[in-house]
Amino acid sequence: VTRPDKWGITDEGAMRVSFPNIVTIEEFGSCTLHLEFRTPYMPNEGVGSQARGNSGVYVQGRYEIQVLDSFGVAPLNNLCGGIYKISVPRTDATLPPLTWQTYDIEFHAPKFDASGKKTQDAELTVQHNGVVIHDRLKLPNATPGGVTDVEGPKGPLLLQNHQDSVEYRNIWVVPIQD
Repeated sequence: VTRPDKWGITDEGAMRVSFPNIVTIEEFGSCTLHLEFRTPYMPNEGVGSQARGNSGVYVQGRYEIQVLDSFGVAPLNNLCGGIYKISVPRTDATLPPLTWQTYDIEFHAPKFDASGKKTQDAELTVQHNGVVIHDRLKLPNATPGGVTDVEGPKGPLLLQNHQDSVEYRNIWVVPIQD
């Protein structure tokens, strides 16, 4: 992962989000991804507000799994664990702000024929804090705000800067064969 100059390293060794987004140089197809994140405590923002620890994990730089302090709020596609504008988590697995949380993601890249036409949607399974919140979810299209909305066989990992001091640590990506 390439760290932009303005992303700070905390005393604990985590990366604290700031401008700009962080994007890997390496691109990935099908893979498993593990990361830990911690949302800030922002009690002056409304519960479930998009201004409360907002960030996102973009697999292939295209498909966003929302990061947000939405502890105690019913799941939505734009709250923690949601696949932005595509899918609501099956259950709420969100922990309180200032608590380290995990995403474990199994991602299968979309398939294309020789002419470049998509023949199979991307698919992902997401465990949030060990709880399956999306199981073999088909992704019909990319979500807004990534590096591109054009789907492809590979893409980078993007961690979104949304002007809240979300922290990330222990990030690893392992390619898998389909």
